[in-house]
Amino acid sequence: MDLAFRDDFLAQWRHHFPGAEPPLAFFFTGDPSRAESPKPARGHRCLIADLARARRGTPVRFDAGSVACAGGRRYLGLARELRPDFEYFLSCGIPGKVEGERYKRTPELVREMLRRAPCFQAPAPNAVFVRWDRLEAGDEPEVAIFFARPDVLAGLFTLANFDEAESSNVVAPFGAGCASIVQHPYLERDAARPRCFLGMFDVSARPHVPADTLTFALPIRRLREMHGFIDESFLRTRAWQTIRARLARH
Repeated sequence: MDLAFRDDFLAQWRHHFPGAEPPLAFFFTGDPSRAESPKPARGHRCLIADLARARRGTPVRFDAGSVACAGGRRYLGLARELRPDFEYFLSCGIPGKVEGERYKRTPELVREMLRRAPCFQAPAPNAVFVRWDRLEAGDEPEVAIFFARPDVLAGLFTLANFDEAESSNVVAPFGAGCASIVQHPYLERDAARPRCFLGMFDVSARPHVPADTLTFALPIRRLREMHGFIDESFLRTRAWQTIRARLARH
């Protein structure tokens, strides 16, 4: 990690977004000693719940054995399989066997969604989440993840559109909470014009974040670009100063 970039971005963040939570950085590593792994869960446990520790400042590491959700393992690239009867689990269920979440109308829609959905294999066995201010020189983050309130999201959204004529630079694909913060931005990292992703609309994941919080995730490469034009952007205008003052009060 370029520590000068780390520190300068953090200083800019604290100045323009006072009181806002710094982002998490995400990366893969072969070194299991970089962060602690959650204890294996008994039964299902949402990955987003375990990220609360990282958001408080303690780096968290996941491998295939410590993610207690098949979807979480898939969207972190640590496994490909989903739970049995997933198409029924996400839709109408199977009476007496599978309780349906009813996020899709039919099992056929789920099958088609999965056919179109991206999938990838993690390049290393450990997926690490580190709060921005805890990054170390040896870290090589690929994705930045902001857990943010509406005013902060508005600032990030507008900054992401500052240097683009295209109007879909920020998108919100349907998917699990962990897909929106890892899979989509990670797969976007080599795109010619990398997009940013709004997320945490997943009803199953929302109990694990505050009621007024969504996520904004993007490749580190795109964050570097946005960092480069902060000083010439709207963040210096009276309009933003009104919002900045409101952020400082909360």
